[in-house]
Amino acid sequence: MKRTIKILALAVAALAFASAAFAQSKECNDENKGAWYKTFYENFKGTAEQQKTAVDAANTYIAACPADPADKQREYMQKFVDKWNAIQDKAKIAKDFDDAVKGKKYADQIRLGKQLLATDPDNPGITIILGSAGLGDPNVLSDSSQYAKKSIELIEAGKPFAPFTSKDQALAYLNYVLAKNAKSDPNTAITYLVKAAKYESDLKKNPLLYNELAAAYGAGPVAKFADDYKPFVGKPETTESKLVLANLNQAIDRQVDAFARAAALSTNPADKKAVMDVLADILKSRNQSEAEVNTLVANVLSKPLPEPPTPITTLPATQGSGSSTPATNGTNGGTNSGTNNGNGKPAPNNTAGNGAAKTGTANNTSMQGGSAKPASSPTPMNKRPRN
Repeated sequence: MKRTIKILALAVAALAFASAAFAQSKECNDENKGAWYKTFYENFKGTAEQQKTAVDAANTYIAACPADPADKQREYMQKFVDKWNAIQDKAKIAKDFDDAVKGKKYADQIRLGKQLLATDPDNPGITIILGSAGLGDPNVLSDSSQYAKKSIELIEAGKPFAPFTSKDQALAYLNYVLAKNAKSDPNTAITYLVKAAKYESDLKKNPLLYNELAAAYGAGPVAKFADDYKPFVGKPETTESKLVLANLNQAIDRQVDAFARAAALSTNPADKKAVMDVLADILKSRNQSEAEVNTLVANVLSKPLPEPPTPITTLPATQGSGSSTPATNGTNGGTNSGTNNGNGKPAPNNTAGNGAAKTGTANNTSMQGGSAKPASSPTPMNKRPRN
């Protein structure tokens, strides 16, 4: 029993000694400072594992010894630790960002990409990924569009266009992002959609883009000039009414051209029929036959996509009596669909339409590598009521 008590007493004494020795090992004295700094100095230029050993030694030194302007060793180690921590933090964010890209987590891409760009604002790869994220998730379109604009500037200045496969592919999709973000402003959307369609990319052959372009024409200039023309209905023609009519017809021509391209490029029979029905409805009011509609669709892709219309402000010289010929200002290229129905009146508003044809084509495009393909969801068509 006495022997047991003695052994326990020795054990308690040994533990107390060890605790005192441990506490002493963390004291800020010259011996410890020298040992910690030696470990740091021998490892801070080495491998990642050695640098971790150096950082551990530096942190021990910094924790044990208060800041002292005269202690240059501590000051140097503190700077190294700060840089090392910043690198590790950025590496962690970069890994999480890469995982978000691979996992198509578009909101996380925006959140993490912003952090990476804070220290590397002109990184084209990160900026382009953020600029295209809005095509994968419409909820991030507002943020994404800002990066799409910056991406376009970088690419046009000669920066790399990766992860896209070509410069045109990148610029097409980035302009498409800007168009989608401008849905509340149809005229702006038209500008970006036309830009997107003119680049040599797979978007150029995507019927969805032209269906959206037709919808933008309907919601923008067609709707505006149709409303502007209402006060002139049933009244004698005036210069003012003819100008409004000319602008309306020009806008309808652009919408017809866009619908014709959507029909020509549609490979899904149901989608093609939906667009053709809308197109036929518009052109029927212009006394054009089904055969003429088919000819229009068959030939439209051989013609360049017309630029967005500029306002017509003057009428041309009268070409004869008894007919009203719309004015032109050099911007009415593309499909000539017989704008006027022969009696100086515009096509009825319901046949012009102010929305996209209802198809099974997607209104969302998933992209993160330059090879976007549309998914399937319906796009409603919103016709204007007949006057």
